[in-house]
Amino acid sequence: MRGPVVVLGDTLLDRDVEGVVNRLCPDSPVPVLDETAATDRPGGAGLAAVFAAAQGAEVVLVTALADDAGGARLSALLTAAGVQVYPLALAGATPEKIRLRARGRVLLRHDRGGASGEPGQPSDEVLRVIGAASAVLVSDYGRGVARQPALRDALAATRAPVVWDPHPRGPAAVPGVHLATPNESEVRELVPALPGASRLATASRGAQGLRRRWRAGAVAVTLGGDGALLCHAGSTPLVVPTPGSAEGDTCGAGDRFAAAASLALAQGALVSEAVQVAVAEASAYVAGGGVAAALPPSVPAVLAGPTSGSRTTRSGTRGGPVTAGVADRVGVVAVATLLNEVRAAGGTVVATGGCFDLLHAGHVATLEAARQLGDCLIVCLNSDASVAGLKGPDRPVQSERDRSRLLAALSCVDAVLIFDEPTPDAALSWVRPDVWVKGGDYATGGGDATAALPEAEVVRRWGGNTVVVPYLDGRSTTDLIVRTLAERTR
Repeated sequence: MRGPVVVLGDTLLDRDVEGVVNRLCPDSPVPVLDETAATDRPGGAGLAAVFAAAQGAEVVLVTALADDAGGARLSALLTAAGVQVYPLALAGATPEKIRLRARGRVLLRHDRGGASGEPGQPSDEVLRVIGAASAVLVSDYGRGVARQPALRDALAATRAPVVWDPHPRGPAAVPGVHLATPNESEVRELVPALPGASRLATASRGAQGLRRRWRAGAVAVTLGGDGALLCHAGSTPLVVPTPGSAEGDTCGAGDRFAAAASLALAQGALVSEAVQVAVAEASAYVAGGGVAAALPPSVPAVLAGPTSGSRTTRSGTRGGPVTAGVADRVGVVAVATLLNEVRAAGGTVVATGGCFDLLHAGHVATLEAARQLGDCLIVCLNSDASVAGLKGPDRPVQSERDRSRLLAALSCVDAVLIFDEPTPDAALSWVRPDVWVKGGDYATGGGDATAALPEAEVVRRWGGNTVVVPYLDGRSTTDLIVRTLAERTR
């Protein structure tokens, strides 16, 4: 493959709540589910991206993330799965689908998040990565990303094969896509069936109608446990049966089909070959236990920290006073509230990160310099587990709770976000700062101080900038610890 596989579309947060039912509610004749476990995972385009990444491909996901706890959780899950997230801003809340389950059966699905919000404009970096893709999968869930005009122009211009997984509430496919992959019910909504027509006739007529309407190279209608029907050049469709009977949880099977077809096309397969691979992959997925067995274990709830309490209104002026309490400045809710306030006022979001194990004058100088570059400063703080993984089992010296409260008490810090991974990539993909700041040592005259910053590549995904500010020479947490231990051993 000459470039990454790009997945573009709407991402949802899916949660499976498992439990047992042993009684009815006393005030209403409905079952009571006693929760025993809950699992979060990316849904929609995010699930398709995770499937593709699990096959070892380099995967980029272009999606919209909201400034809320759900968006933070999605960013963490996607990054942990090896997906490179190129986020667009999302107005409103993260869409969530919550399935209440008992003994393997879904009792109720609870959707929340409200009407879909408008996705923001893509950065130049997003448009560049679409142009450099080896294949593009548009995973449309009808919430607006596939309608974005600049993204549609980029899809029409790319030379990579484009697979379009449509939604009845979504837009028409961009003319000229290589393959569209609707399921039976979607075809019936998009192309009304003739009365009395057989199942195969309805699928074939719908596929041919969509192929002409969208000027698509081919349309594959997925038929559940019976495989797929492929219509391309010529009047005779190709029926691809499943290799064996597959019964089980079909949630995500369509995403698995579309992801497998996209990977096959990226590797040079013919459309007919790609559909055969996709049928086999989707069938094995269902037979193997569905999404619960296919995905890696859910990562811990990262991007954490205290989330209770409300924040008082900030001045919003560059370098101005901050009036919120210390506890109100730590955690996802605090950061989400701050982001909404600053962005609604057209302000500039600045972020920096680190362990800040023993807060010293060098840290303070960097933080004060960073705060002067915008209208708020968010500190992305390594959690205790993250620090131990980076520095060794004897670190941190201070707990994440103490470190976050010390940082939040500084007048130059507006909010603190704790993250659990070795790098701040997931936190950055959610926060999407306009400016990412790191402290640098200019005493050695080391040339381009930003060249070695891995975060610079991440920040470019949404058009942000990375800068280095000088820190006070000779200040180091490690040196402080070494000197303190040396004093104690004298």
